[in-house]
Amino acid sequence: MYQIDYAKPVNVHFIGIGGISMSGLAEILMSKGFKVSGSDNKESDITETLKSLGAVIYIGQKAENITDDVELVVYTAAIHEDNLEFAEVKRRGIPMLTRAELLGQLMKNYENPVAVAGTHGKTTTTSMLSMMILAADLDPTVSVGGMLKEIGGNIRIGDSGYFVAEACEYTNSFLSFFPKYDIILNIEEDHMDFFRDIDDIRSSFKRFAGLLPKDGALIINADIDNVSYITEGLPCKVVTYSVSGKDDPDLWAENISYNENACASFSVIRAGERLTDISLNVPGEHNISNALAAIAAALELNIGISDIEKGLKTFGGTDRRFQYRGEYKGIKIIDDYAHHPTEIRATLKAALNYPHKTLWTVFQPHTYTRTKAFFDDFADVLSLSDRVILADIYAAREKDDLGMSSKLLSDAIVERGTKSCYLASFSEIEDFIDKNCSPGDVVITMGAGDIVKVADDLTDSSKQTTGTNVCTD
Repeated sequence: MYQIDYAKPVNVHFIGIGGISMSGLAEILMSKGFKVSGSDNKESDITETLKSLGAVIYIGQKAENITDDVELVVYTAAIHEDNLEFAEVKRRGIPMLTRAELLGQLMKNYENPVAVAGTHGKTTTTSMLSMMILAADLDPTVSVGGMLKEIGGNIRIGDSGYFVAEACEYTNSFLSFFPKYDIILNIEEDHMDFFRDIDDIRSSFKRFAGLLPKDGALIINADIDNVSYITEGLPCKVVTYSVSGKDDPDLWAENISYNENACASFSVIRAGERLTDISLNVPGEHNISNALAAIAAALELNIGISDIEKGLKTFGGTDRRFQYRGEYKGIKIIDDYAHHPTEIRATLKAALNYPHKTLWTVFQPHTYTRTKAFFDDFADVLSLSDRVILADIYAAREKDDLGMSSKLLSDAIVERGTKSCYLASFSEIEDFIDKNCSPGDVVITMGAGDIVKVADDLTDSSKQTTGTNVCTD
């Protein structure tokens, strides 16, 4: 495999450079003196930013984009052999790395690389830990899967041996990493278009934990089913945490309470003694768990309690994680990235403790395979909301609808006694909200696709209309 060496920069081309992760990796390489080019299907704020930093950007993917000076090519899982650039690279015999392989290669250039994994909570936990390291003035490099306003985006380029990055299990990509510290937040069924079953997923996480060196550490949620399967035989230190404190974890929470915005305060207990008291600025019990994981990792990095407290105090959440977007005619609009039943449950449980009259969930299912695999679970958990609006399924990389549709999911929700409807376009959804919601209601736009456009439109003051809302059944 090609080895990335910061001391020997080369010319690198990214196929699909406009993605949030790919663009961040490109920025890191440019900061180290690498010459970067890349292609994407459309212009975006991301591609414009990369241009301003000196990258050569091509819109559209063509063989001629692979110029004679290209020495290494990076591509995403969405790129296949019929891609014209990919085929040209193969023809020329230019070395290639997947996005995950590149991220793993970058880790080798840092003394303290941290990989944050799990079915849910990676972006928030990565952000929390990053804020603690920043509070300690340790100048980390950070690669996060969302936009973190405190670092001005999804990437922060530091000048130290600290590197914090999300680690996704899809296509076993995190097995290409070289971490010294791992965080495993949870292990559940997801990405069933790749994994066979939950045992296959658990096996993947076990192999991920096995990448750690003797002088490293695994921070893992003690509430994971049969957690010893993951931890047994590891040569490194193992640190466990749990919100509940059951099964005698190393770190847990006590004295949990919530404020009027559903944000938790709690005591952090280590080895039976109170370590500190924390008050979060993000809602929900799931964020207590995320915070405990980040705290446990920070302690392994020898970050002081005062910096841990400061980091969490200044963390206000990342984009699309229970993000308050504004009001539309007295209706509070919140946006959330949740697209798995467990994530949806956590978000809606937090929302139920958030001030509201009627809780509306506008959900865009993400991929046909996920919708089919968790159809009943989606119907059950969405029924926690007072009212549900379903947008079309966001297909992402998939072509076969597998007989799935948002109309079918809406019907299943209605069968469970919750009012639900399917609307084919975002404009219809926005018009429905305008006519049926009233002041004091909360509307959550939810999903991993482009449903955020509804929140954008509703909170754009230039598009707001006047009139009286009528809540109809």
